[in-house]
Formats: sequence, structure tokens, C-alpha cells
Amino acid sequence: MDQVVIVGAGHGGVQVADSLRHKGFPGAVTVIGEESALPYQRPPLSKDFLAETPEPQPLPLRAQRFFVENRINLRTDATVTALDRARQVVVLDGGEELPYTALVLATGATTRTLAVPGIDLAGVHELRTLSDAGKLRAALGTARSVVVVGAGFIGLEFAAAARKRGVDVTVIEAAERPMGRAVSPEMGDFFAGAHRRMGTDLRLGEGLGALVEHRGSVAAAVGTSGREYPADLVLVGVGIQPRDELARAAGLEVDNGIVVDEHLRTADHAVYAIGDCAAFPNASAGARVRLESVQNATEGGRHVADMILGTESAYTEVPWFWSHQGPLRLQIAGLTRLGDDTVISGDVHSGRFSVCCFRDGRLVAVESVNRPADYLAARRLLAAGACPTPEQVADPAFSLKDHAKRLTSPR
Repeated sequence: MDQVVIVGAGHGGVQVADSLRHKGFPGAVTVIGEESALPYQRPPLSKDFLAETPEPQPLPLRAQRFFVENRINLRTDATVTALDRARQVVVLDGGEELPYTALVLATGATTRTLAVPGIDLAGVHELRTLSDAGKLRAALGTARSVVVVGAGFIGLEFAAAARKRGVDVTVIEAAERPMGRAVSPEMGDFFAGAHRRMGTDLRLGEGLGALVEHRGSVAAAVGTSGREYPADLVLVGVGIQPRDELARAAGLEVDNGIVVDEHLRTADHAVYAIGDCAAFPNASAGARVRLESVQNATEGGRHVADMILGTESAYTEVPWFWSHQGPLRLQIAGLTRLGDDTVISGDVHSGRFSVCCFRDGRLVAVESVNRPADYLAARRLLAAGACPTPEQVADPAFSLKDHAKRLTSPR
């Protein structure tokens, strides 16, 4: 009997199991997760979960009955310690072996750490899991001064949530603009100004040098400039790194993630990798990429389920991302990179606009703030390859929504 084992109970891993059963896979399906909780949604952890409301419950990806009714063997609080590819088994921490005919690595990522003095002090937090979010929420309830290290999505989402609760917040970022690896310079500059208007003390070009202790807990952060920032709570949000140690130990190729082909398959064709841990070829980027998004995990899960069921095709989904930072809803379709040409559609000062990113005259990404119609249109246009020119976007009367209707509607 065919047996699919999925290592990782996040968005991608659960989606593989769901899609297999939805499309009639008759074999055994096992999902293995390290956390004891029922698989849950991660995006709310840095937003709604931190709001000043009665303590929220985690949002499950699927109800408990889903796994029972669909004959999915959900193994929580379990860790895979080794892969034996020759015998096609995974080994659990208690020594139990689970055989597989297809193995999906959806191991996700872990937070990056900083090797600076004081990083292990009480009051210093990271944010990746439900447990992390619970500790951070409790600490935020009594915090007076917060320092956030890193102005990426997680750091800025948390900063906005903390400011909404009236806490003093300082964000230090070693780069010269926030979200520098993810958005265009124009968008980064807009969000820098927006967070400062929310009352956040945003310090760009300032890394973390050390954390200062007082009576066993963190009392301040010292920047690389030597300036000291008072803090009784520090969130370190300097990015994540792929969980690729199982694949590496099993002899699979690893290069900023588990290397897979255009089908999301490793060199061992019984083994797939999806989500934050997988590095796959992307035609738009013209290179192998590793994407950190719920959409990439879930779409990758659907794709791998199809592969296991015998439908072989390349993974070509248009990437998309989102981030809610206070009143600002940032939505991105496509992938941009430093050096792309940009054209702005809409009024930046109104807080409702889009940045269209072009490479060699071809639209490659659209970043939208509080303009969901632009974002949805961009996803349609990029998927269809029916994109406007820079000159069209520059016209004050131009509408991405109208352009998408004209070019993608059936005739």
C-alpha cells in the first residue's frame, strides 16, 4: 500500500494531506508535527494574537475531526530524528520507524539568532511558534519600553501592535530602510515614515551590539553606534533560516534550503520539499529561490499532492505576500529585486497606492498599500502574462483593475 509521510504540520504539510484525500488518494497519510497543539495558523501570531483583548485561541488549520474523518494519522509532539532513504523510513525520537513510498519535507524554518552579549537574558523574545506568541503576549501586558531588533515584516507588525497598546517602541534595523529584502525602496521609505507617524522610534543603519542586564533581566539594548535604548522587552526579528538539517544528514543537496527541481522534487524522487525549507527554480526570478509565505507553502502542498497522484507538472505559481501593520495593509504579487524600475500608481500621501516594479520593461511585481483591487488585478495579470507597460502605468488615469478586466476577461 502507498504510504505518504509528511514531516511538518504547518500550512504546507496539512495542505498536502488535505489535497491527497480530497483527490481520492487511498493510501496511508501521516503528518508529523513537533508541537503538541493542533496545527494552527501562523500569521495571526504577530498581529491579532498580540492585541489588547481577552486571550485569543489559536486558529486551527483544520478541526480535529477533519483528521479523523479523512483517515489522516496526525502525530503531534513528535520529532523526526533521521531519514533512511535506502530503506525509505523516517525515524522518530523514540526510535519508531515509519515507512514511506513518498516523503514530503515541510519542516519550515527557525528564527535566526544573534551572537551578542546578553542575548539569553530574561525578557528577550523571538516569535515563530504559538508558545513564543503566548510568552510575548504575556510580557507585552506589563512592558513599558520595547526594543525590536529588525524591521522586517514580523518586527514591524509587532511594533504596530505594541504601539496600539500604548507601549513605547524603538525599532533598530542595520539596513538603511525597512523590509529592504522584500520591497522596493519607495515602499520601504513609505513604511519608515508611516511607523514614525505611529509613534515608533525607528533607527535605521543601527544594529544590535549588546543587551544590558539589570537584576537578571534585560534593561536596555546597545546599538552598534554605542547608543543605549531602554527596554524591559526585546523582540529579536532578524529573519529565519530553513530547517534543512534532516535533508542534509540524509545526503540530499542543501543550498539555502532543501534543493528541489521545478516539480518540487529532490534528487531522490521519492522525497519532496515545500514551503520555507525548499529552494526551487523560479522562472520570474531567473534563479533558485526560497520563499517565506503561507501562499507558497499551501500552493506547494497542492502541487506535491498532484505529483504523488501522478500529475507531473512544473510549479509555476505567482508568489504573493501580505503584511498588516497597524492601519496599513501591504499586499505584494510577484517578486521584485534591487535595481528594478518602479512606477507609482495612486497617491502616496493618501496611504492608498501601488508600486509597479519592472525589469527590462516587463512587469515583475506589484506592491499595494490599502488597494486590494490593485493587488488582485496584479495576481491575474502576472499569471496571464498580460501586463501593462511602464508608460501605461504612469498615466494618472490608469487603473490596474480595469486593465486586468480588459486583458483577462474571456471574449
